[in-house]
Amino acid sequence: MRFDLLVLAFAPLVASHGAVTSYIIGSTDFPGYEGFAPSTSIKTIQRQWPDYNPTLTVSDPKIRCNGGQSAPLSASVKAGENVTAVWKQWTHQQGPVMVWMFKCDGEFASCSGDGKGWFKIDEMGMWGGVLDSNNWGTAIVVKNLKWSSAIPSNIAPGNYIIRHELLALHQANTPQFYAECAQLVVTGDGTATPPADFLYPIPGYAPQSDPGITVDIYMGKETTYTPPGGRVWSGFTF
Repeated sequence: MRFDLLVLAFAPLVASHGAVTSYIIGSTDFPGYEGFAPSTSIKTIQRQWPDYNPTLTVSDPKIRCNGGQSAPLSASVKAGENVTAVWKQWTHQQGPVMVWMFKCDGEFASCSGDGKGWFKIDEMGMWGGVLDSNNWGTAIVVKNLKWSSAIPSNIAPGNYIIRHELLALHQANTPQFYAECAQLVVTGDGTATPPADFLYPIPGYAPQSDPGITVDIYMGKETTYTPPGGRVWSGFTF
């Protein structure tokens, strides 16, 4: 294949990928990373990610924060307030959106997100009963290039990592995980913490064989879909 044709062949694939590039909290915009040179970016609350490429297995360490390990800044957010993630580009319309948090025991610099401490605060899978459709959470991201989630109103204050994950299911038998993380200081007088059955490790929040990961939206006869990784924690225990 000629080199110019090879470049053209790969161009749509690269262009179709995306990542969270900024956040909105209240009336404040917090820039993240853009492009493929995060090391030259301005200081940000976002944990540094190296590229737009997806993670392909739920056990890959890169799935946690797209490879990001730390950030120089953090943002304050009140319990109950919305955090909005912003994408510059996103094109995959089949797959769920999941938003996770992890409470750090101490300073962010020593908080890597290790262990069974991740919990969901938001998700949207599919609606309408047709897998091969655009009735998915990620289709909303395609339309708006934003996703807003409320921090649980009674959550205990402290340092938290927030993780936005898009699971693209448009390619049969090749699930693609896209996740980025940011550092939040949650304020308020809440005392709630998620029970143990809401907590998961990342990587490894589900087996690769989980139906929410292996589903073939083109061949399956299912009319419902459950995202992997357990239930959303609203802040209350029932």
